[in-house]
Amino acid sequence: MKILALADKEEQGLWDYFSAEKVAGVDLIISCGDLDPDYLQFLTTMANRPVLYVRGNHDRVYDRRPPLGCEDIDDQVYNYRGLRILGLGGSMKYKQGGDMYTEKEMAARIHHLSAALSFSGGFDLLVTHAPTRGYGDLPDLPHQGFECFNELLEKWHPACMIHGHVHQEYGDFVRTRTHAAGMPVINACGSYMVEIPEDQYPPEGKTGSRLYDFYISRMRHQ
Repeated sequence: MKILALADKEEQGLWDYFSAEKVAGVDLIISCGDLDPDYLQFLTTMANRPVLYVRGNHDRVYDRRPPLGCEDIDDQVYNYRGLRILGLGGSMKYKQGGDMYTEKEMAARIHHLSAALSFSGGFDLLVTHAPTRGYGDLPDLPHQGFECFNELLEKWHPACMIHGHVHQEYGDFVRTRTHAAGMPVINACGSYMVEIPEDQYPPEGKTGSRLYDFYISRMRHQ
């Protein structure tokens, strides 16, 4: 699965100077948040690829003007050609406002997804706005990562995690870090091509979760 991951900055090369060659071979576009809804709408139209997104801490505009033609995957396990994608947008809460969460509140969101995760037999790709604690986050409260993301990765062992929120100019920017649980943790700030080999996630309908596999099979034939 070849994924064009985006976050935080609209890139001129993909907006003002778009060409089909720039998305050649891409299966899916995923936004990790803090992007203009018009940018996402433009990409799903011009690239003719599905665009999935989670919300960043600066995406309140989506309340009145969501990116049309794009799929909000926050707080769900989304299946795309067998790849199970878990979306958890927002950042650490550093002031009053939406799309920001305390550590306890983010952990509660994950807890509320327990039944969905059991049903799907886990997930293969974690998509967040904020980083996980200790892997590309910063010491200041607005850019701290969530410890509960570490627990999520250690429990389910997905193939990959992608996030945004920490920009290159903030310093100590590393595009890809390896988590202690073994998977890459990728900062998608701007844009970045992510490839997940097919042998790193189950074939569609063969997750081992019988009810989920049956459900996906039925949905595919509708």
